[in-house]
Amino acid sequence: MPTASVNGIDINYKLEGDGETTAVLVNGLADDLETWVLQMDDLLAAGHRVLRFDNRGVGSSSAPPGPYTTRLFADDAHALIQELGISDFHMAGISMGGMIAQEYALAYPEGIRSLTLACTYAAPGPFCSRMFSMWADMAPVNGVPFIMRDVTLWAFTVPFFNEREDELREFESEMAQLPMAVDTYLAQLSSIQTHDTRDRVGRIAAPTMVLAGEEDILIPVSLSKELHALIPGATWNTTRGGHACCWEHPAEFNQALLEFWGSR
Repeated sequence: MPTASVNGIDINYKLEGDGETTAVLVNGLADDLETWVLQMDDLLAAGHRVLRFDNRGVGSSSAPPGPYTTRLFADDAHALIQELGISDFHMAGISMGGMIAQEYALAYPEGIRSLTLACTYAAPGPFCSRMFSMWADMAPVNGVPFIMRDVTLWAFTVPFFNEREDELREFESEMAQLPMAVDTYLAQLSSIQTHDTRDRVGRIAAPTMVLAGEEDILIPVSLSKELHALIPGATWNTTRGGHACCWEHPAEFNQALLEFWGSR
């Protein structure tokens, strides 16, 4: 896969498809660009060119010392998009990626045709803050793969555990092999602990959809609704599943993206 040397680091990326419109996809905490594997067929078949990349600290991108911030990640993304000459695009971010997308839209509004903020928040609040604090305490003791196994319990719904054992084991196996150093994980984790756009997100000018998994308990739906209320004119939408709705019910997640993009 190609890499781009931008913003002082090397960013690993994939740019696929030859459509007239481009979609930029932004990953969540400890997730590499393969986060979007279940979206790619539908997005490419719909005629979009798709850019996905490893945020700093994960996958094959550079992992300099942290802590990181969502604004720093947004600066990385902007530098990559500029390097690739992309000037008109839909941006979609999920979880931490949705926080990065907020900062991107605030700092670099030019060129964004639409913005999708999925399973994310403007600020973590007391519930998420306590959960992330526990992950920060657990990671140095138990390692990152252990934390990601714990995340699985929060990310998927009960029916997924009851009815889709083979897929569950595949996800758990991938989590158990995650090659991410504890210090780098903590550097990424810090970005979602400190993210707060509540007093600024109302300035987002791009047409925006806030999308939530109906049963999200990792980032509660109430936090996504709070984010939606803070962005004037934003569209609200939900899809089946929880925090990992893009994996648990990808067809519905993809349809929500494509319908919103099609209206812009």
